[in-house]
Amino acid sequence: MRFLLTGSTNLMALPTVADSLAGRMETLLLLPLSQSEIEGQSTNWLDSVFSGQIPKPYTKAVESDLVDRVLRGGYPEAISRTTERRRASWVRQYIDALILRDIRDVASINKLDQLPRFLHALAQTAGQMCNYSELGGLCGLDSKTAAKYVGVFEQMYLLRRTEVWARNRLKRIVKTSKLQFIDSGLLASLIGLTVEEVQHNRSRFGHVLESFVYGELLKATTTAERRYTLMYYRDIDKVEVDIVIENVAGQLVGVEVKASGTVKESDLKGLRKLSHLAGTQFKMGILLYNGDETLPLGDNIWAAPLATLWAK
Repeated sequence: MRFLLTGSTNLMALPTVADSLAGRMETLLLLPLSQSEIEGQSTNWLDSVFSGQIPKPYTKAVESDLVDRVLRGGYPEAISRTTERRRASWVRQYIDALILRDIRDVASINKLDQLPRFLHALAQTAGQMCNYSELGGLCGLDSKTAAKYVGVFEQMYLLRRTEVWARNRLKRIVKTSKLQFIDSGLLASLIGLTVEEVQHNRSRFGHVLESFVYGELLKATTTAERRYTLMYYRDIDKVEVDIVIENVAGQLVGVEVKASGTVKESDLKGLRKLSHLAGTQFKMGILLYNGDETLPLGDNIWAAPLATLWAK
């Protein structure tokens, strides 16, 4: 959600507003609550790591706590509902309200009934690159319509397309974007992921966890003292880094996300490749995992608890 702050009024920012209000407003991006806000903490993870300090978590790593946080997400209305069934019901009603009311204000779409099915299809591909032909084919849409619908959901702050990091800034624009949902709770409800399933089969949890971390970092960009851009890295050999953060000076922090409480050498392949390519621009590499210790792994790469995202 986005608001415009003017000298005397607060107006919801919609494309239908005729006056641009240029020079007389400030745009504030209001995303779902971050875990830091939920816990009443004020540390900004991005400002800390770019200053060379990884925050210290104030809670121990507990598997059930992490799963609950990820599947709950950050919408206040969802947080206030104490069962998965009630949260899933709220998500359905929220999506219906967006499609029947708000989307009419941002786009001209004749067949609104196609949007819920397409959104559910997008949820199944969260964390993957945007191939609009393949995405459209899931619901019988052409690539142009699929790209338009993705853009609409982006305007509604349900998801975000992130660019690939490359030294050449032109390549960032022309290469394929990656699709990330902003709220992991909404994503989990859309794909029907439950606590019970995660306890018996974690195969789908990793993708939702990556969206959770992406959302937390995106929220941190809105409160940070400095400006940061979130991207990802992937090369022709399919070596990847889940999230690449760049500051205005061009310095980089690479973030890999892992759901388990152990770290293997193979988990560091993407971060080491990014470090080599970025050279002096590489500030730090961080593997976020569900453990308790912050561990140096060499070459300015660290393993750090996921709980550092909501540290004191």
